[in-house]
Amino acid sequence: MYLSILATIVGSLLPVAGTQPDRQPAIASAPGLTAVVFGSGDSIWVSTSKDDGKHFSAPHEVAQSPALALGRHRGPRVAISGSTLVVTAVTGATPGDASKGDLVAWRSRDGGQSWKGPVVVNDVPGSAREGLHAFAATPSGTIAAVWLDVRGPEKTVMGAYSKDSGRSWSPNVLLYEKPGGTVCQCCAPSISFGQNGRASVMFRNIVGEARDLYLLHWEPGHPPSEAQKVGTGSWILNACPMDGGGLAQRGDEIATAWRRDKTVYLTDAGNNEVAIGEGKDVTAAMGSRGAYAAWTGANGIELHEPGQKTPRSLSPSGSFPAMATLANGSVLVAWEENGRIETKTVQ
Repeated sequence: MYLSILATIVGSLLPVAGTQPDRQPAIASAPGLTAVVFGSGDSIWVSTSKDDGKHFSAPHEVAQSPALALGRHRGPRVAISGSTLVVTAVTGATPGDASKGDLVAWRSRDGGQSWKGPVVVNDVPGSAREGLHAFAATPSGTIAAVWLDVRGPEKTVMGAYSKDSGRSWSPNVLLYEKPGGTVCQCCAPSISFGQNGRASVMFRNIVGEARDLYLLHWEPGHPPSEAQKVGTGSWILNACPMDGGGLAQRGDEIATAWRRDKTVYLTDAGNNEVAIGEGKDVTAAMGSRGAYAAWTGANGIELHEPGQKTPRSLSPSGSFPAMATLANGSVLVAWEENGRIETKTVQ
């Protein structure tokens, strides 16, 4: 049974021209269109599929930047707003230096062949320079970005939204500020929308000596909820693990997956945390069968499937997976492997 599930569509995106590896994929999917975005050097590229990941186009270049934040979950993101593709990234104006970077957005109305922009999302110049952000769309087409922000003395979680497919953006919204301190300094946040248009936002916090994941809810245009700790245990750590987590929704059911020390945990639809493997760089998706999670483990890219007690290897040498749910209920996984972006669908 399991082998027949994995014997679905496996492929590589065509590599882009140049000497730099293709890195840090991210995925968005809507009925009739799936997009994978990635970085290569200081360029951003998108490849699209119109058949739920069976075949992908040759990559189209979104933009070149003097300096693109890339690596350790820094990289471009993509969302689909109606018929518009929107790509975000943190870029800098000084060649080779994204340390003064801004979060910017481009948009395409022709499936990624041509692009307009960029538009700057953060309203304090340089405040998104940490390079860690997340991006998602509501079913109605509103899009929202969240990022680690450095406009104040400590890092906070900031957000902004667009109701016109990325042409313009709201004033920035402070989603979480640690009283008297900072959130975890180098762990990427996550965002996912439910059917009701309310976002779930997950980030790693610092409370005492513990660095655990916290979850809040935000309906764009309204104040965010209070942040609540995810899971029951705590990770006592005097360092930043540079590892956020995975967050996904189906309807209004939420799944979270994250790393605590060497162990990967999953919560699904309000259930208690369950240990599902060992590794880092966790991502999650909600397919028609339930919650999936993928991560970089000792056996390369490892996959947790609903109803399975042990993870399976998707690739012995891959790293940095990304996941998204396709319109047909299956799940697309993309990851870095030997300078290319590999993809696989699972059901």
